[in-house]
Amino acid sequence: MPELTELLHRIVGDHYALERELGRGGMAAVYLARDLRHDRFVAIKVVRPDLAAVLGPARFLREIGIAAQLAHPHILPLLRPHLERLKSTMNS
Repeated sequence: MPELTELLHRIVGDHYALERELGRGGMAAVYLARDLRHDRFVAIKVVRPDLAAVLGPARFLREIGIAAQLAHPHILPLLRPHLERLKSTMNS
């Protein structure tokens, strides 16, 4: 999915440096990136565009809300969603 990677670079490029794809599932791909402001590694989850178009933002927003409430040493904390940047990039 080269176009997805290019889109992701445009959305988060000034905040994160993408390193590589970590994995891919039925709904999303997860990328390893470096947070440029805090000099730390983060995981970025990107829902497949075809599914996002069908499901709409509500499904992903629900997942974000649930993930933000979790606190466990084996679950990555949610730092911040980039939904507004994604919407503006896809509309341009």
